[in-house]
Amino acid sequence: MAARGGRGLVPLLAFLGVMAYSLSMAVVTPALPLLQRGLHTTPSGAAWALTAMTLSAAVATPVVGRLGDLYGPRRVLLVVLAVATAGMVVAAVAGSLPVMLAGRALGGIGGGVFPLAYTIIRDVFPPERTASAIGLMSSMLGLGGAVSWCLAGPIIDLLGWRWLLWVPVIGLLPGLPAAWWLVPASPPRAAARVDWWGAALFAAWLVAALTALTQGMDWGWTSPGVLGLLLLAAALACVWLRVESRVREPLVDLRLMRRRGVWTANLASLLSGYALMAGGLLFPLLVQLPERGGFGFGGTATEAALLQLPASAGMTAAGLSAGLLHRWIGSRAVLGAGAVLTGAGYAFVAVQSEAMWQLYAGGLARGVGLGLAYAAVANLVVLEVPAGETGVATGINTLVRTVGASLGTQVSAVIVAASVTAGQPTRPGFAAGFAVSSAVMAGVAVLALLAPRRPARRTGTRAEREPAQAVR
Repeated sequence: MAARGGRGLVPLLAFLGVMAYSLSMAVVTPALPLLQRGLHTTPSGAAWALTAMTLSAAVATPVVGRLGDLYGPRRVLLVVLAVATAGMVVAAVAGSLPVMLAGRALGGIGGGVFPLAYTIIRDVFPPERTASAIGLMSSMLGLGGAVSWCLAGPIIDLLGWRWLLWVPVIGLLPGLPAAWWLVPASPPRAAARVDWWGAALFAAWLVAALTALTQGMDWGWTSPGVLGLLLLAAALACVWLRVESRVREPLVDLRLMRRRGVWTANLASLLSGYALMAGGLLFPLLVQLPERGGFGFGGTATEAALLQLPASAGMTAAGLSAGLLHRWIGSRAVLGAGAVLTGAGYAFVAVQSEAMWQLYAGGLARGVGLGLAYAAVANLVVLEVPAGETGVATGINTLVRTVGASLGTQVSAVIVAASVTAGQPTRPGFAAGFAVSSAVMAGVAVLALLAPRRPARRTGTRAEREPAQAVR
């Protein structure tokens, strides 16, 4: 059989990350109004098609990462891809909302592709290539949204909204055999086991917390449902922390999470996730806002999608270049540069948003900056933790980014809604939303200064890992 781990490995992992998670997560958003009518449900019911996958991915990502650390990332990756593909098929053919939600929840397990990919990259590639590969993978997290909006119009008009849900499936069907062929295997750790009690408690408090965040706008932030879920999440989190501090092989090593290089990277991921999704809400909404009093562009959904393309291309290019920048100046400086560039882009559109070119300029700066920041935080985590903890550590990092994304959407929506006059958002609301995002990225710049200058190097040489790569 052909040698595994060749040049096609990183592009394949990036492709699988887009199809299994970022695109499949975002692809339902443009179809929500049609999904509501097609499944005869309410707007909040249709929104759960997105929420179900978000919650599932948030829970699955660190758990899958841990399983990859214990049993080998290739084996777990193949299972994750098969389950996620099956879930997407169920969602695409669903005739009722409960079936749709079940399929979307299964599809959310595809979020585990990212921590598994980071582990595979660390196992296979030498240090000089690891940073570039991780940077490309990290940039894929933000690519699905722009791609889904570009595909939405033509596919819905020509084929119907259900075909949007089939797009990730069509990509994953050849992706599965390609993964079996190209991804090298690693042996499981000796005497490894999964902390299932910790995983169950982790899932319970996380689902409660994220449900409160995602439903806050609909239920009201001071409603009994939201407050009750937040209290339940806090109580379960306390129990989970106690359990994890006592078990021999915890799902999440809390001592590892307290390392300066890890907690600074995780906080930076939280804030960067906020900045990504804040722009994902504010830019399209502003473009499609009916023109009134010299404000708003009255654009179409296609024009809103085209606005995202340069930012997405910039984000991908920045992720690719982050490896070279990592070798030149270190990921700490890359994170700081990305934070400054993103913050500057948001600050620019906060004060200059009367012409489309201004939105393109600010959006491009945002995309390039976030591409650098995403790549840097992933590299900081990978270099800081032992090889056997790569999957769970990067899974937690991806999770906090998802939480930040939920906050970015919700908080930005609240800010814009507070400015509504005569049924339409106004300039001050958008300016405030952009300004808050700029301030958030200023916080990332501070975290970059707090991150260690020289993260801990991985243990073991590549030569020591070669036998592991030969294991099928």
